[in-house]
Amino acid sequence: MKKTYEAMFIFPKILSAEELEDVITTVRTEIEKCGGTVNSTTRLGKRQFARVMQKQDAGHYVVITCDLEGDQITPLLARYKLNDNVFRVQIVCADPNAGMAVPTAQQEAEVGEVTA
Repeated sequence: MKKTYEAMFIFPKILSAEELEDVITTVRTEIEKCGGTVNSTTRLGKRQFARVMQKQDAGHYVVITCDLEGDQITPLLARYKLNDNVFRVQIVCADPNAGMAVPTAQQEAEVGEVTA
């Protein structure tokens, strides 16, 4: 059974806009090769790291939402590990109820008390 996953990718900051598009296309193709379907791609832009990692201080952040079989996550991560243009990747199961929570009146009152 396919589940919805969110994958956060960090690409090296040295990539140009065209190179970044090519790498994103390659990443999306890898998901499709594993039997998944890409739902959305969100570019979060270039961001500084909190600390230097592997002599890198910034990277391009991209979030890809896809539907994929759970047993395909490990092989997909192994493929991304071989790609030099993928600095980091984290794949998590997307919460189907995200954004659906409606605060109760008591929660809204508590927030009002804290900010007042």
